[in-house]
Parts: sequence; C-alpha cells; structure tokens
Amino acid sequence: MNMVMPLLHLGDPRLAIALGAALFAWLLAARAWRMACCWGVLLGTGLALVGASKIVFLGWGGGVPPLNFKALSGHAASASALFPMLFWMLLHGRADGWRRAGIALGLALGALVCALLVADGQHSVAEAVAGSLLGAAVSLGSIRLGGASVSTLPPHGLLWALLTLIAAAWFMKSAHLGYWMIRAARLLSGNARVYPLSID
Repeated sequence: MNMVMPLLHLGDPRLAIALGAALFAWLLAARAWRMACCWGVLLGTGLALVGASKIVFLGWGGGVPPLNFKALSGHAASASALFPMLFWMLLHGRADGWRRAGIALGLALGALVCALLVADGQHSVAEAVAGSLLGAAVSLGSIRLGGASVSTLPPHGLLWALLTLIAAAWFMKSAHLGYWMIRAARLLSGNARVYPLSID
C-alpha cells in the first residue's frame, strides 16, 4: 500500500491549480476560446465549492454526521477533474476511441486517488466520493460543452502550457491554502477556534 500512496499527491489542490492553469494556457494558445471558457469556469467553480465546503465546516461545524461527511475532498475532486481533461487534450486529433480511452483512464486515476484517500484515513467514503463526482463533472462537462469547438491543439501550445505550469507551481508553492481557509473561517464565523476537518 505504501508504494501507491505517493499517487495521493496527484490530487493536491496546489497541483490542480497549476496544471489547470497550464491546460487553460494551452487552450488559449490554440485559440479554443469556448473550450478555454468552459474549462476555466467549471474548474474554478469546482475548486471554489471545495474551498467553500471546508470553510463552512471549519467555521460552523455541522456536515452530515451519519455519513461522517464534513467537506468535499479537494484531492479527489482535483484528480477527477484534471486527468480526464489532460488525457483528452494529449490525445486530441486521434480517433474517438483513443480520446474516450484517455477520458476513461483519467477517471480511473481519479477513482484510484479517491480509494486511496479512504484507505489512508484522510477522508470518509462520502467525502471522497462526493469530491470525485464533482471533479468528474468538471472534466466531463468541459469536454461536453466545449470539446466540439476544438479543431486542433497545436504542439507549440505545449510550450505555453509548460511555462504556465512552472510559473503557477512556483507561485502555489508558497500559497498555504489551509492557512487561508482557516483565516477565512475565523473571520466569517467570528469564532476564535475552528472545527477539525480530520476524521475522528
């Protein structure tokens, strides 16, 4: 089990933001405006929902105690959003079967991260599955709504994607997301202490 645990890092929200921005830059370089808009809006909305669910629980508690649900899993949502989209873009221009296989592989990778989160005790089943479903909705929704408008993804767009990935990863390295969510929860709720997100 320890050998596959590094796969959990594939769902790190900091990686999701950096890689999501890189894919956005590639779409812009390809002038795939509709797809870029769909991807940017849906990914941003998905990550915002994850953050909001965590802030709400940190500030006010609650959740769904019978399901041990406190907040959406950011790692599960990120993995299920990013990898179907990444593989779809890398296989764009191939036959439909290849692209569908890429999407299926991405979803399977997201499901694996979801299962590992539960196995490692980082999230309950409900939290991980809800996050994974949200992420899948982001990737599949982007492909469904904007995919037909993408005529080509030129290779030079990979250069822009790589530069964006490096810049965004450098920026996100110092972005302490957990710290800022705690600050936001304290500010909005007025409580000096926050509710713990870890599984009891």
